[in-house]
Amino acid sequence: MKPLHSLRALALGDAADGALARLLATFGAEVSPVEFASLANELPNAHFLIEGLGIPALRRAGFDRARIEQLNAKLIHVSVTTFGSEGPRAEWRGGELIASAMGGTLRVTGDVDRPPVKEALDACWFHADMAGAAGAMAALVELATTGRGQHVDISVQEVAFSRNVNGVLVWQFDRRKLHRVGGALNYGRATVRCIWPLADGFCFHTLMTGRFGAPANQALSDWIDEAGLPNPLRGVDWTRYNRSTLDPETRREWERAIEGFFSTRTRHEISTEGRRRGINATVVAEPGDVLADPHLEARNFWTRDQQNKRKPSRFVSITEAPTAAQPNRSNPRTIERTGPLKGLRVLDFSWALVGSITTKVLGDLGCDVIKIETRSRPCLSRIDVQVNASRADSFDDKPWFAHLNSSKRSLALDLKLPQSREVLNPLLNWADIVVENFSPGTMAKLGLDYASLQKRNPGVIMVSGSVFGQTGPLAESWGVDGTGAALSGRTFLTGWPDRNPVIPGAVPYGDVIVPYVMAAATAAAVDHRRRTGKGCHIDAAMYEICVQQMHDAIVAADKGARPARQGNDDPKVFHQGVYQTAGDDQWIAITLGSLSDWKILCSLTQLNPNQSAHDAEKALNAWSRQREAHALMEQLQASGIAAGVVQDIQDLTERDPQIAARQALMTLEHPLLGAFGHVRTPISFSSAVTSPYRAPSIGEHSLAIARDLCGLSASRIEELERLGVFR
Repeated sequence: MKPLHSLRALALGDAADGALARLLATFGAEVSPVEFASLANELPNAHFLIEGLGIPALRRAGFDRARIEQLNAKLIHVSVTTFGSEGPRAEWRGGELIASAMGGTLRVTGDVDRPPVKEALDACWFHADMAGAAGAMAALVELATTGRGQHVDISVQEVAFSRNVNGVLVWQFDRRKLHRVGGALNYGRATVRCIWPLADGFCFHTLMTGRFGAPANQALSDWIDEAGLPNPLRGVDWTRYNRSTLDPETRREWERAIEGFFSTRTRHEISTEGRRRGINATVVAEPGDVLADPHLEARNFWTRDQQNKRKPSRFVSITEAPTAAQPNRSNPRTIERTGPLKGLRVLDFSWALVGSITTKVLGDLGCDVIKIETRSRPCLSRIDVQVNASRADSFDDKPWFAHLNSSKRSLALDLKLPQSREVLNPLLNWADIVVENFSPGTMAKLGLDYASLQKRNPGVIMVSGSVFGQTGPLAESWGVDGTGAALSGRTFLTGWPDRNPVIPGAVPYGDVIVPYVMAAATAAAVDHRRRTGKGCHIDAAMYEICVQQMHDAIVAADKGARPARQGNDDPKVFHQGVYQTAGDDQWIAITLGSLSDWKILCSLTQLNPNQSAHDAEKALNAWSRQREAHALMEQLQASGIAAGVVQDIQDLTERDPQIAARQALMTLEHPLLGAFGHVRTPISFSSAVTSPYRAPSIGEHSLAIARDLCGLSASRIEELERLGVFR
């Protein structure tokens, strides 16, 4: 299904080569490159304009918003720029490295004894393009109601900042900061190693908290035993394991044993025997490995160009309903919301990050979202204690859950009880959209697969998010955020050429980009249903979306290259690097787009522009070490040099005027935690007004939903409550 079939997008300048243009094309839009010289003639016949210049640059070229609206009042115009089109730093120079530095992701990536190192390729820009896609599709839905187009403004810095949820909460509540830890993940209280050398490569592996990770953790312990190696993991009750409270010395002992075990295993053993056993380990793949993956081949993921070279074919798989249906409005009641998606109703079966962030985006943009959850299997973010304000015996005092679940109502429902259907079935009729991110097959076991839902509610849009997708040989395999990074080549290409790879998602990546793709596909499907009457099933696979981020490396590998780690270098940039400044662990990122930029920098630093690269780097490092980072950034930007402080979470939340001006951290009142800053969905609209509200306590709205939406009497609700249905 191509939900944007017959729609036309103009891609101005370099935007034609970006991920947003590729996504629109896979959704069926005709994407045409355009330059300023022909823009006025092309705009009246376009549905979208996408660009990476921003309103100030367009204004200078004679295309301010007033003129664009005059040429096409229904146009959806998307800007994706380093700092956004509004705010005191909107006209600062930037790029991928600068956005990563200023957005906080660079600060927590890399080895502690070296400068911070950027993630592979265009990680921050790709994420921002996906946020832009979600904003564009939401604006398309609102266009059908208002007849009015609008500007969607995306700041790559703000999108990068939005990944730092853990950092934001541990700083706000405990005044602690997360730090780069190489091949490990820093969760706040715990640092958990994730990258392990094998006999012939590397693998990603992490011990997961509680019963969610217990089977995989036990499987690893059993394998270590069978190998006859020392095993301090033997006898652990993994259902009680909590990564945040484990004694650090115990963790070090465990990790020494895990390292010793993995050093005796090969890549082949991990991908075959390890997968058969169900351990949470994934080979760190090179781009060439991705091209040979049978799972992607089985899912028909590749397309071929005119030279018979492979490229990723899609971001999500969308299966259209067989027949059209009239909108189901037998129960039209919904809460009053603002936003481009207002009036749409979402039933949310998600848990953890991917599903929760998807429905957060939909809710923040105006949908009425009802989250189905249960006290017997609560979301991981309701039980993971990361700050001192939270307790292990409460489901409702976790800032992590609050960040991920704004703009939702909570219905606690024990789906194992047959009486729960008295509550659930009316909601299945009520919903426009159903979102889930369980392991493939779980919804079918509950009688809630797409075929079953579509029979009941013919126009329903079902959205499924998983690591590997709903089909293919790996569909039911276990995985987490790091799995997608490892398999796609992201992990292999992040780090220094002379060292092991480091974690490219020290702040989550796959878990946070997939939701924007899912939200974009959902909104596009809503508009498609408006025009055709047909719902659909959206199948989003984290692995495939991460491969899309690795597009350039995959294409290069298919042409015979073997992409390798490059540190902070970028072959498309004249020169860039991260340099130490005055103070402890203080750094600045500098990007020189051309030789002329290098000459300007040399004039500022009194360096010899003709010296060797090695000598120039040494001299530049010596010069930067004598200067305060923020003052140096201001000086370089004033001279036309793209530069940005490698900001930590305190810089971002308390000192950054651009983040403050864009209200990237919004204050919401919480009944147990009080008022604190929540990371907003980083999409700005010129016309649509959004009004996010706080996350719910578990089951907070159960009785009201049963009464108002399901039509149950007070006596029946009381009886169901006694039976434990609302648990």
